[in-house]
Amino acid sequence: MRNLDDLLAEGVSGRRVLVRADLNVPLDKQTGEITDDGRIRAVLPTLGALVQAGAKVVVCSHLGRPKGAPDPQYSLRPVAGRLGELLDAPVHFATDTVGESARATVDALADGQVALLENLRFNKGETSKDDTERGAFADQLAAFGEAYVDDAFGAVHRKHASVHDVPARLPHVAGRLVLREVEVLSRLTGEPERPYVVVLGGSKVSDKLAVIEALLPKVDRLLIGGGMCFTFLKAQGHEVGTSLLEEEMVETCGNLLSRAEGKILLPVDVVAADAFAPDAAHDTVPADGIPSHRLGLDIGPETVAGFTAALSQAKTVFWNGPMGVFEMPAFANGTRGVAEAITKTDAFTVVGGGDSAAAVRALGLDESSFGHISTGGGASLEYLEGKTLPGIAALEN
Repeated sequence: MRNLDDLLAEGVSGRRVLVRADLNVPLDKQTGEITDDGRIRAVLPTLGALVQAGAKVVVCSHLGRPKGAPDPQYSLRPVAGRLGELLDAPVHFATDTVGESARATVDALADGQVALLENLRFNKGETSKDDTERGAFADQLAAFGEAYVDDAFGAVHRKHASVHDVPARLPHVAGRLVLREVEVLSRLTGEPERPYVVVLGGSKVSDKLAVIEALLPKVDRLLIGGGMCFTFLKAQGHEVGTSLLEEEMVETCGNLLSRAEGKILLPVDVVAADAFAPDAAHDTVPADGIPSHRLGLDIGPETVAGFTAALSQAKTVFWNGPMGVFEMPAFANGTRGVAEAITKTDAFTVVGGGDSAAAVRALGLDESSFGHISTGGGASLEYLEGKTLPGIAALEN
């Protein structure tokens, strides 16, 4: 897979370079302000290198899930402003994706300048399952570049026009971020240094089932927290009250526990609350003693201690998914405790993107304390499952 350094060595001064970034950042619903700019920061090494080399940089990305038509709440305009602040240079914003504004904005770029196109998903061709429709949109996008750089690891598992079809139309390379992600995740799928401990959280077992199946034969310990732990606890015959539960997955979880040969470590205590609310009355209770009228919103201190002990012996750690509702301070201690335990190990540590990366930043933890923080939650998991990722396959072709 060719990378950015190969493209820079060929020379990009005065050339238009189309960069697919993952600028899908969270926005405050009331103010429209960016609440976490981690994904914008992640693409800066690639954009900075291209700017310094004198390229005319055309950035494209999606944000949220608009329905194939313009929707103001998903506009990338706030992202253009923040990107300009971080680059310390104006970012010229096109108010459409491939229309008149996009063409005029790209045509006006001088060497070393950056443009950002409006949200790719405002055009239904981006996500179309029809190859012809998707290809037609890819043709229009590809016209904005003489070379293509994919630095959107968070989108490489999607067969979308900007990820899968554009690289077939232009000389293409992997950006700094994509290259780093592939290198790191390859260490986890190859021969990781042992003990290899995986921490999984988040809400649903069904979202993580494929990765659990793929990882179980490879890991030494699998620590499970978050909302998904209650389906496992139910499979052990425990009362889980009104906690999040996937009834249809209980039998599957029971089968996993019986096959796991003691590898799976579940919570021994949880923080149970009267309601899903930041000010709800709550107590720490044994995991096998959750009151029928309460729901678990975090793992308890004994579980944090047990998870910490398992992590202390690890040489490789992969963490994906919070241990509780970390957005509410009363239910953030489990996620904080596990995250801090990971930073104190001597292991090679990888945070698997999505909510885990957001939790690291929201809790004020030092990002540099982790070996790698991925930008691709779903993409990271599918890579670990061994799936072929359309964006990576396109770069390798």
